Amino acid sequence: MYLPRKVDTFIIMAVLVLGGAGYIGSHMVKRLVEAGRDVVVVDALFTGHRAAVNPAATFYQVDIRDKAALSAVFDKENIEQVVHFAAFSIVPESVANPLKYFDNNTSGMITLLEVMKAHDVKQIVFSSTAATYGNPVHIPIKETDPQNPINPYGESKLMMEKIMNWSDQADGVKWVALRYFNVAGAAEDGTIGEDHNPETHLVPIILQAGLGQRDYIEMFGDDYNTPDGFNVRDYVHVLDLADAHILALQYLADGHESNQFNLGSATGFSVKEMVEAAREATGVDIPAKIGPRRAGDPDILIANSDKAREVLGWAPKYDNVQDIIKTAWQWHQSHPKGYDERHEDQ
Repeated sequence: MYLPRKVDTFIIMAVLVLGGAGYIGSHMVKRLVEAGRDVVVVDALFTGHRAAVNPAATFYQVDIRDKAALSAVFDKENIEQVVHFAAFSIVPESVANPLKYFDNNTSGMITLLEVMKAHDVKQIVFSSTAATYGNPVHIPIKETDPQNPINPYGESKLMMEKIMNWSDQADGVKWVALRYFNVAGAAEDGTIGEDHNPETHLVPIILQAGLGQRDYIEMFGDDYNTPDGFNVRDYVHVLDLADAHILALQYLADGHESNQFNLGSATGFSVKEMVEAAREATGVDIPAKIGPRRAGDPDILIANSDKAREVLGWAPKYDNVQDIIKTAWQWHQSHPKGYDERHEDQ
């Protein structure tokens, strides 16, 4: 019979990080390990990188929808809390292939909650998205604002939130949903960073242009109802985001009820401002061109994160967008081909 690992007379309780080989998940794992937590990672490696996972964590290559394989992980490891990052997240792809998103994201959540229930695990922090709000009715967006997604990705995440809520009512599963927009940056020591294929996020695309991997950065639309005509978003450093998830774990461990929080910088930057900030942060005259608008891009998306700051005690350390970009630049300069350069098997 399997017995949980013990140190002296204390049983070591583990945090399970689903999607822990991904961009945000790997930074979460790094932070948890640094905090002395016992960490178990489950990732199917559809988009994640085995090399991104901190070696101190226990790794399982498992698809969240594989109930038997996921149950085996819960059988072997003494899991106390779950952090869920394992979801597809490319909006245009979700529009073109919605069933893929509802299958992996929404159905995967059902499988996870079934396994958690069978193993009496009752605390989960869920990496949600501000895409659940759709086109905002207020700026900045508050947690109480209407959630009306305009794409299958946002819809799948909203369904996951609702499923957790019903599981709380039926089975006492306490959850925290963290909703955010744009994540950027990399670990300060340069060991891990952002590596997507294809890349769809603004900051790495700008930096790829700075490295000569792209001819230029295309800025989509200059006729938005904003001060400079380019659409505006807020940005959160990936380590600040990871810290918010750790605070949410503590919030649940302290016995609080289920809740949801927006995470954002409360300061918006236009696409043009981000390009200019990247030029200053890198010292490179990054080429840029103006392109046509993309369908469905709102003028301004900024999250109000007062609730997270007041209730969780979240205090982001990166409040300067240039500092965020500098950490990303360090990663991209030292890993121009991402993880594949050092790990040909990825």
